[in-house]
Amino acid sequence: MKQIDYEKGNIVTIIVQSSIPIMIAQMINLLYNIVDRIYIARIPGTGTQSLGAVGLCFPVILIILAFTNLFGSGGSPLFAIERGRKNNMEAKAIMDTCFILLIITSLILMIIGWMASREILTLLGASEENLVLGIPYLRIYILGTVFSMVATGMNPFIQAQGYPSIAMISVTVGAILNLILDPLFIFVIGLQIRGAAIATVLSQAVSACIVLYFLFQKTEIKLFPCSFSLQWNRIGHIVGLGTASFVMVMTNSLVQMACNHTLVLYGGDMYISVMTVLSSVRQMIETPIGAITDGSSPVLSYHYGGMHYRKVQKAARVMFTMAMGYAFLIWLAIMLVPTMFLSIFSSDESLHSIAIGPLRLYFSAFIFMVFQYTGQTVFKAMDHKGHAIFFSLLRKVFIVIPLTLLLPSILNSINGVFLAEPISNVVGGMICFITMIRTFQKLKNDSL
Repeated sequence: MKQIDYEKGNIVTIIVQSSIPIMIAQMINLLYNIVDRIYIARIPGTGTQSLGAVGLCFPVILIILAFTNLFGSGGSPLFAIERGRKNNMEAKAIMDTCFILLIITSLILMIIGWMASREILTLLGASEENLVLGIPYLRIYILGTVFSMVATGMNPFIQAQGYPSIAMISVTVGAILNLILDPLFIFVIGLQIRGAAIATVLSQAVSACIVLYFLFQKTEIKLFPCSFSLQWNRIGHIVGLGTASFVMVMTNSLVQMACNHTLVLYGGDMYISVMTVLSSVRQMIETPIGAITDGSSPVLSYHYGGMHYRKVQKAARVMFTMAMGYAFLIWLAIMLVPTMFLSIFSSDESLHSIAIGPLRLYFSAFIFMVFQYTGQTVFKAMDHKGHAIFFSLLRKVFIVIPLTLLLPSILNSINGVFLAEPISNVVGGMICFITMIRTFQKLKNDSL
């Protein structure tokens, strides 16, 4: 595979070349969980209830992703900055450290998740009916934690070395396998919800093997963790920057818990299924924005490390323009044809009739997500961990969660749950973006 050279070439071309494979990879990566939900929703007799049970497991999946991002998203910008400084020895040490941290953490999470699966799901608001379906799914899924964390956490180090196509291939192979195994295990063998979890674990294992093979054998800076010792100052730097991504994903889990609690209180299990569908739609339509920002991040970090500040600002402008153009088109589609998105994840007409209003309300300010994504990406890429952590907390912890719990009682309507998200998009997104602009102004003044 041809390596992208961040040092030379047009910024727009580099970001497009980096973003498209990542977009394809992330869209395919969604199939791990989305295909499960599509098939699970169509299990005869228990489809909608099974979908709700999987939705209750979603916060646990987010917690695993949060710890993955703590090291992967924390280490990869530092790795790219050191590459920009031509300090490949430190870049390699950062990558090796992240790998060891991912392995240790995944084993701890796997043990805790297996032993406390019932207690975790009960805490998340599962009814006895949902526990019967949710516990088997969660216990099997949790066995693949090490594969999931390695595949997702180490992929950014492939991207940061200019090989986004390899990252795409690792995910694509696993996803195709998942597409084949899902119907086989769920319907043909008859394992139902257990089969969906088994297919996902096996697929993630294959993706992890591809990632490790490439990092051990093919990249310019190779992974070889046995050749170094862990250093606490390096770990602290990685975790400090990664805390922003950790908080962002972890707070998504907390938001999901708050939503589940409020929805059960005001609407019952059917609204849990509605929120599961909305979360799936959101995960799907946010993926291209994430791909654009992820594709831009190593470019930003590389040029920041090389002190090419004009290129950093140009990369940020290109990233914002591309993401905003996409977000406007997808927002328009949701407002005009909402059932198109709902039907992807459920064929239940009664669920559709309930979910159309919440869908439009939930995504009414979707385009403001771009302001948050752009600011957060710039802060992480430039190692401004204080800003990155603060804005991760602001939108979710200080705005979404309180509004999710309070608005339904204030408005005397369950729509209050779905209104919290657009309010947070506008308020949190704009404050983050304005702060980013001021940061660039200071950077420009310092470089004069």
